[in-house]
Amino acid sequence: MDRRTFLTTTGTTVGLLSTPFKLSAQTPNLSFRWVPSTDLSVLDPVFTTAAITACHAMQVFDTLFGLDAQYQPQPQMLKEVVVSENLLQWTLTLRPELRFHDGSPVVAQDAVASLKRFGKRNLLGQTLFSLVTEIVANDTTTLTLTLSRPFSLLPYTLASASASIMPERLANTPDNVAIKEMVGSGPFRFLPEQWVSGSKVEYAKATHYVPRAEGIASNTAGPKVAHIDALKWLIIPDRATAVAALQNNEVDGIELVDNDFIPMLRKNPRIELIKSALPSIFIMRFNHLHAPFDNVEMRRAILSVISQSDFMMAANGADFPEYWNAQCGVFAPGTPMASEAGMEKLNGKRDMGRARKLIKEAGYKGETIVILDPVDAAPYHACALVTEDLFKQLGLKTELRPMNWGTYLQRRNNQEPPQAGGWNVAFTALTGTSNLDPASNLGMRGTGKQGWFGWPTNPTLEALRMDWFFADSLQARQKICQAIQVEVLNQVPYIPLGANYNLSAIRKNWQHFQSQGPVFYTVRST
Repeated sequence: MDRRTFLTTTGTTVGLLSTPFKLSAQTPNLSFRWVPSTDLSVLDPVFTTAAITACHAMQVFDTLFGLDAQYQPQPQMLKEVVVSENLLQWTLTLRPELRFHDGSPVVAQDAVASLKRFGKRNLLGQTLFSLVTEIVANDTTTLTLTLSRPFSLLPYTLASASASIMPERLANTPDNVAIKEMVGSGPFRFLPEQWVSGSKVEYAKATHYVPRAEGIASNTAGPKVAHIDALKWLIIPDRATAVAALQNNEVDGIELVDNDFIPMLRKNPRIELIKSALPSIFIMRFNHLHAPFDNVEMRRAILSVISQSDFMMAANGADFPEYWNAQCGVFAPGTPMASEAGMEKLNGKRDMGRARKLIKEAGYKGETIVILDPVDAAPYHACALVTEDLFKQLGLKTELRPMNWGTYLQRRNNQEPPQAGGWNVAFTALTGTSNLDPASNLGMRGTGKQGWFGWPTNPTLEALRMDWFFADSLQARQKICQAIQVEVLNQVPYIPLGANYNLSAIRKNWQHFQSQGPVFYTVRST
């Protein structure tokens, strides 16, 4: 293969809206009115990992590479990518027409400063920059990254929303200080004077933005052609109010629809329901520091009788199985790293008698198993109830500890024994892109007390994760992810309980909406 040519196949509410919103919607410009699932409180995509901030960044900024619908990297702000024969030097040439929203040209010095800041805080960016021996702007249009060892994931890494390209003066802000001024490089311009925290966020079509000419728009890759003049986010915490606003044509789309509203919306001929591209994977998390789940045989016994269907039906209801998946491993079903490796341990026949025998052989001494139950987080509350019932069937002594979500978040970080304020079993979900690969999947990390709550120690998983970073092809990375899944289902740092797909809704007069992100530069009115 010619190393000097970058291969794009490299795997790597009734009456809800008060007068200001209604007046805004009556302007002659074409506006798309959107209800996000949460409020936007932080603007800086490097400073926080919040999904809403990443979504904001996808509208306001562009990146050197984008990810297509198959989550493969493609050049985005780049005209040319040249890789040296030894794979240690990447020379990136910017497209000449790039402009920031203030009209100033995007130059290589801006990209260098942006990537340096990204590399200090983002997990995958930190891995990349641990290998960068030099990053320089050769002139105003080209930059070069020199590495200490080959890293074929460089394009994938630089496609992150956190790798947004901003002016050098902003990118020089310390990474532990959130940037508040938004001078973007993407298809929409943030309007700070229209931002009211807890109420609304507004964007306008960026007149200086020139879309990429080649390819087709796909996820965050290809031409980002804004077909609307204004994008308005309306913060409506109450889901019923948001649904009423959608039906009354007071908003054009809502990001998150609860199952209770699906039948009503399906009957409305003017509304389309859209399944999210990536799921949240619900997990049962064990505390590895204390008995009885410090014993892998106990964890394996529980795994052997888990029914993902039971958990998904409890969390989502049985009426809409098309919005959840009960054949889910470590990675999101249908994405490049997903496989069937080791899945017989999840999909095999459930044998309660055998599980009781395994528990006895593991030396269970009748310890009380403390199950954390965040009662105001309905899906996790449902998982806690199913688990308590299952454990009782297995002859395990349980104590369900009800609490609100805020208390739960604090409690799950407590490393003390369960009798002293700790816990044995907790529930959460791995969301969005964290289910694509090992880069940001916290559940599979094996770094002990320094890691995510649950604190498993697993050198094998850590080694496989590093191998994945440095694999030289998509096929090699897929093989490593198969080994990762086998190891997770053997050592059981957590148990995948199924994949849950969020449901969005938009009015049918809008077409070409992309649920990844979501992004709004392809949506258009018919």
